[in-house]
Amino acid sequence: MRISDLADLSAANLWKRKLRTFLTVSGVAVGIGALVSMISFGKGMQENVTKNFRELALFNSVTVFPGSSRLEGHDPDVPSSRPGTRALPSDPVLDDEAVRSIAAIKGVEWVYPDINFPALVGFNGKEELRLVQVIPAKALASGMFKLLCGRAFATDEENSALVSPSFLRTLGFKEPREALGRSLKISSLALDIGRFDLSALSELRGLPISREDHEFTVAGVTQDSGFGGPNPFQNDIIIPSGAAAEIKRLPFNSVWDLFRMSERKGGGYSALNVRLVSPAHIGAVKDKARGMGFATFALADQFSEIQRGFIYLDMVLAAVGMIAIFVASLGIVNTMVMSILERFREIGVMKAVGAGDRDIKTIFFFESFSIGLIGGALGCGLGWGVSGLINQVVNFFLAKQGVPYMKYFAFPLWIFMGAVGFSVMVSLVAGIYPARRAAKVDPVIALRHD
Repeated sequence: MRISDLADLSAANLWKRKLRTFLTVSGVAVGIGALVSMISFGKGMQENVTKNFRELALFNSVTVFPGSSRLEGHDPDVPSSRPGTRALPSDPVLDDEAVRSIAAIKGVEWVYPDINFPALVGFNGKEELRLVQVIPAKALASGMFKLLCGRAFATDEENSALVSPSFLRTLGFKEPREALGRSLKISSLALDIGRFDLSALSELRGLPISREDHEFTVAGVTQDSGFGGPNPFQNDIIIPSGAAAEIKRLPFNSVWDLFRMSERKGGGYSALNVRLVSPAHIGAVKDKARGMGFATFALADQFSEIQRGFIYLDMVLAAVGMIAIFVASLGIVNTMVMSILERFREIGVMKAVGAGDRDIKTIFFFESFSIGLIGGALGCGLGWGVSGLINQVVNFFLAKQGVPYMKYFAFPLWIFMGAVGFSVMVSLVAGIYPARRAAKVDPVIALRHD
């Protein structure tokens, strides 16, 4: 039989039983739609993570840790935060000299120490305890942080600050732009041995801590991450390094920093953030930093593990979607078996006029193919439409939290082609039993069938 004849015959047979065909095709469409949505969600998350890596230049960034991170019996690339672990005796200190030495390595664009300190931040009539992050103007100019509004620092000595939208929401700001140009007070805490009063310790008075107030102007508001939260690489308050140098502050911001300070025996920075000219220099820079006695970490080295995690996520999402496809395949089997019972006499007539078993199988296979093709195409449209609607709803609510618009679903062409192909394959497999059963119909018995 010609393909055109098969198509006409299949269309006529399916159209005779419109409601049953509609329900069967709908089942396939829902299953394929669920599969498409879930796979596209996993693909969209992967693309968003990769995009964030590129925008934050994490592919060409290296973090250098002090030599005390090279603990006995531990991987030198993985800094340990466990207290009480003995460091190697010749560990160097991550000080300004180390900053200059690492900055001189070929392929390094710039280096700045990772400085965070606790402070009371007074703004809009309220005062909050926050961690203040110190970043040079040159680093901000490279685009490591996106700004929702305002501008970055022009110089390191500028008394300006960047604040996060989440911090502004905590203080009651509905529009981030309202904070621009307003005065912000940072009250730092510092050790003051002159205030130490041993006799008052029993009453928790006379602690050697002083407080200094510093005025800053809000120059810009940073942009929250598209995944629904603040950027994991920034604090709520960012100030330039030059202005931060004038602020007396505690040399630690957590208990773990106290242990690290005791290990380093000479203070120094807890880490250095190193930006490279290109990812090609990561290996060489890490080797030279290790040669100086420091430990290193690069997120680019972990990206393959992140990608592997997304593969597992895609497999789980696809498995959930395939459950719906399996249920739809049972509907196809039911539809085709019922069609055999209703067309029993018709099959006998076709065999009586010369149709062979292969012709009968081909007719039923073609009907299964048609259901899979139509259901797969409609499922792709359904998955695309529902995913788009979910994306709009999610972005609508996240926009109220200051989160930028983001596409959480990705639809490369291979998803649609693969979904339709998979739908056709499942439909053909589901049609094997009905086709073989139809081919075994005895024409004599079929012609006598009432």
